[in-house]
Amino acid sequence: MTEPCRIIGVLDNGAEGLTPQALAYLHAADLVIGAGRTLALFEAHLAEGAECRDLGGRLAQVPDWIAEARRNGKRVAVLATGDPLCHGIAGYLGNKLGREALEILPNVSTIQLACARLGLPWQDMAIGSVHSRDAGDWTPGAGPGHGLYGLLQKLRQADLMGVFTSPENGPDRIARMLRAEGLDEEFEMAIAERLLQADERIHGWLGIAEAAGQCFADPNVVLLRRRPCEREALFGLPDTRFRQRAPDKGLITKREVRAVSLARLALRPDSIVWDIGAGSGAVGLEAARLCPLGHVYAIEKNVEDFAIALSNRESLRVSNYTLVQAKAPRELDGWPDPHGVFIGGSGGELRELIQICLRRLRTGGWLVMNFATLENLAAAVDALKASGASWDVTQLQAARSRPILDMHRLQAENPVWIVCAQRENNE
Repeated sequence: MTEPCRIIGVLDNGAEGLTPQALAYLHAADLVIGAGRTLALFEAHLAEGAECRDLGGRLAQVPDWIAEARRNGKRVAVLATGDPLCHGIAGYLGNKLGREALEILPNVSTIQLACARLGLPWQDMAIGSVHSRDAGDWTPGAGPGHGLYGLLQKLRQADLMGVFTSPENGPDRIARMLRAEGLDEEFEMAIAERLLQADERIHGWLGIAEAAGQCFADPNVVLLRRRPCEREALFGLPDTRFRQRAPDKGLITKREVRAVSLARLALRPDSIVWDIGAGSGAVGLEAARLCPLGHVYAIEKNVEDFAIALSNRESLRVSNYTLVQAKAPRELDGWPDPHGVFIGGSGGELRELIQICLRRLRTGGWLVMNFATLENLAAAVDALKASGASWDVTQLQAARSRPILDMHRLQAENPVWIVCAQRENNE
């Protein structure tokens, strides 16, 4: 029977950090695959005549190397740093070759080792990785295509996080990203350099600004810890929390209507949301906070309101929110299909927008629209009837307390119609 490929977790203390079983597998291997630095570290422990292949820049070829060697009856070992199943190569190879083709011998994760150096319990830690190609420095407003986007989104939900870095995407770049997003006062950073090497160095808990200005030896891992602070509610923020157009304030979906509209969007943590006619951005920004694994794509035609929505994004420190200045339906073709669409302003293109949104909605998705005039309500209902969609209308009118002398009265807000629709057979 062909032996499985052994994926062996290694550290920079070399053979000293391996079990006798792992060393025996390594010494018996006919083909050894790993990064160039790791292969050099274990050169003295390989069998005479063993073939070595550097996987640097050739990860996609590794499954074929392994499969071919096993077909020819050769023993194969892959050297991977730390625990190969924690942001390591084992998951990738398992998907390509099947679980039965592999035997995994894990080592201590470098993040686990860094926590041990600091005496830091890590059972509640979130783990991320930027151990990939050069992502470039982070720019506020960058979307899911940026190599640091996933890390930033995960960090917003975490109180403690470990990060696998790379030479290009190092601690200083991560720190600069936090500064750009206004998170530098919320977090502090520890860095473990060259673990288990003679020049190992642990940098305690640094301020983000301090870390952003330093260079750190590679390889390293980063730990990020949130400082004690008060955190805002995910949604239902007071209207005054959002900057609005002045002096004619009011281009904002009021809190009561906003809460019901967001509920009707039926969002999930990974939802993709469109916000058409963003205004001050209140609905889209709260949707982004409710969807930390998703993304909101917003469009606003008015230049002044566009600037206000951008300032609200900055104030709320939301990064999974892309805003463009244009008149819908321009730009919509380039957006991914949504799980939910909110229309707060149509710019006179309501019928066309409804058709586009219903066509693009993913299965089970909702189109939610707010109207304050009878004419727009009638136009929306006519368009929905013509489309064959299933729909419903809710009229919402709230009244808020206002002081009068030493007492209080109720003052009515303008009534709003909330129109919700799904494609027929959208099950």
